[in-house]
Amino acid sequence: MLESLLKDLISINSSSKEGANQAIEYCHQWLSGHDLPSRIIENNGYKMTVCEIGSGDQTVIFNGHVDVVSGKDEQFIPVELRDKIYGRGAADMKAGVAAMMCAVKALRNKPIGVKIQLQIVSDEEIGGFNCSGYLAEQGYRGDFVICSEPTQLGIALEAKGVIRLDIQIDGDPAHGSRPWEGVNAIEKAFEVHQKLLKLPFAKEASEFFPQPSINLAKITGGDVYNKVPEKCIMSYDIRYLPEQDHEEIIKQIENITDGEIIMNMFSKPLVTARDNPFILMLEPIVEKHTEDKAVFFGQHGSADTVFFANYGIPAIEFGPTGMNWHGDNEYVLPHSIHLYEKMLIDFAMKFSN
Repeated sequence: MLESLLKDLISINSSSKEGANQAIEYCHQWLSGHDLPSRIIENNGYKMTVCEIGSGDQTVIFNGHVDVVSGKDEQFIPVELRDKIYGRGAADMKAGVAAMMCAVKALRNKPIGVKIQLQIVSDEEIGGFNCSGYLAEQGYRGDFVICSEPTQLGIALEAKGVIRLDIQIDGDPAHGSRPWEGVNAIEKAFEVHQKLLKLPFAKEASEFFPQPSINLAKITGGDVYNKVPEKCIMSYDIRYLPEQDHEEIIKQIENITDGEIIMNMFSKPLVTARDNPFILMLEPIVEKHTEDKAVFFGQHGSADTVFFANYGIPAIEFGPTGMNWHGDNEYVLPHSIHLYEKMLIDFAMKFSN
């Protein structure tokens, strides 16, 4: 059942809003068809489905997304080959969603002493504000959140924060044959970039991260060959460490340029304590099924966990084993999906003791 469900989800090209909404409708129908109380919520044209089972004073949220990045047509035809299931979204993160759906189905009639709220959303790849962000704002929060991103069955306790900004550099135009009479905004911008990479924040490290991530994602400047460019815009995607202060990072950047800094997006880092009671419950379950020590780590990227962490809710990324997500040969290991489903079931059953 689990592999069949995953393959059905992969077969839906959910790289667009319409396709992702179609995948949500499929999940809703699957859950409803197994007598699970699923309902669809819509915000700004993006659909999500929420299904809650169990009872008790605490709520654990299982959160997953069915939207994917774009892929080639053949990537939406699932292929099982040599103990791997290939396809767009196989790892990121339809395998995790399928396992959560099957786990909720298995738990439906069991005496669990906790509420399990399954949230399946459709816009994580473009920021998550319309779905998980909206759900958190509307009170769908709980006491602990598991996002089933592909983590190789490890537990991601931390994630870097995000700063997306533009630096607009002004020069002085002149004729291209006499560049010494002007100030080249592109060359000036290059000097700023080199200085930015050497700022104090860029050299810091933490327990899980050797350094922040600094990506010069876009650069725009100049319009014709025979003119010294008077303007250059550099666009950065900076992922900063949990211990760092985003305002201090901005100050450091301001100190190396007279250009205008335009903030486009900011999100806080994620930090869930290693000794959190929910983590201490999950750790032995992971070790039981993997027959190895639980692996704790930090994610360089960001996920929908941040929306719940903003309310002080402990949240983790924890999901099956896969590789090459967003790449041409994305795959997941079926064995890990079954292990993951069992871990989720065992975790929920812990509350009945």
